[in-house]
Amino acid sequence: MSSTDEVPFTKQMRNVTREIHSVSDALINAKLGIAMSEDRVWAEGLLIFYEIFKYLEEALDRLSHTLISDLDIPGMRRKEAFEKDIAFYLGSNWKDGYKPRESVCKYLKHLGKIEQENPHYLMAYIYHLYMGLLSGGQILRRKKVLLQKFSFSRKDSVDGMAVTEIDTSVSRLKREMTEAMNRIAEGLDEETKQRLLDESKMVFILNNTIVQSVEGAGSVVAMKILKFASYGVLSALLFVYVKRMLVG
Repeated sequence: MSSTDEVPFTKQMRNVTREIHSVSDALINAKLGIAMSEDRVWAEGLLIFYEIFKYLEEALDRLSHTLISDLDIPGMRRKEAFEKDIAFYLGSNWKDGYKPRESVCKYLKHLGKIEQENPHYLMAYIYHLYMGLLSGGQILRRKKVLLQKFSFSRKDSVDGMAVTEIDTSVSRLKREMTEAMNRIAEGLDEETKQRLLDESKMVFILNNTIVQSVEGAGSVVAMKILKFASYGVLSALLFVYVKRMLVG
C-alpha cells in the first residue's frame, strides 16, 4: 500500500487545495465578510452561490441511484434557505426577470459538462461547497451577530441568514460527510480519484471567479475605512478643543 493510499481521501482533497483555498478564503472575506453589513452586497453573494447549490441539489435528486447519494446527508441541503434569504433582501418576486450572471453560467456549464462525462466528478463540488458553507457560514453568522450587537439590536435571531441556520449538529454533518466521502473513495479507481483531486482545485478557482463578480464590496470597505478615519479626526479635534478649554 502506498503512502498516498494511507492518507484519508478527504485529507488528500484538502492538501491539494490548500493554496487555492487560502486565496479563496481571503477573497470571500474581502468581498463578503467585511462588506456583509451592506445588504445589497450580501444579497448579491447569496445569488451567485444559490445557483451552484441549486444545481448540486438537483443533481443529488437526479443521481439518487448512484454513489453520490451517500453524500446527501440529512439536514445539509441549503436551497430553500438560500431562497428564503434572497426573498428577505430582494422581495418575494426576486425571480421576475432574474438571470444568472455570466461567471455563474460558466460555472454551471462546467458542472453540466463533468456530470455528462462522469457524474462522480460532482462529488468534489458537493464535498467542498457544503463543508465550506458549514464551516465558513458559521463564521459569517457570528460576524453578523456581532454587527447587530454593535448596532444595539435586541433581536436574538439573525434576519436574512437562514442559509447559516443549521437545525442539527454542524459537527455531526461535517463528520458524516467526511466519512461518506472517504467510504466512497475506497471503491473508486485511481483515475477517478485523481480527477476528483483535480476538480477539487477547480472548485475554488470557479468560486473565486464568481465571487470576484460581486460588485460594490470594494466601495463598502472604502466607506468603512473613511468612516473610522473620520471618527479619528473628530476625536483628535475634540481632544485639542478640550485641552485648550482646560489650559485656558
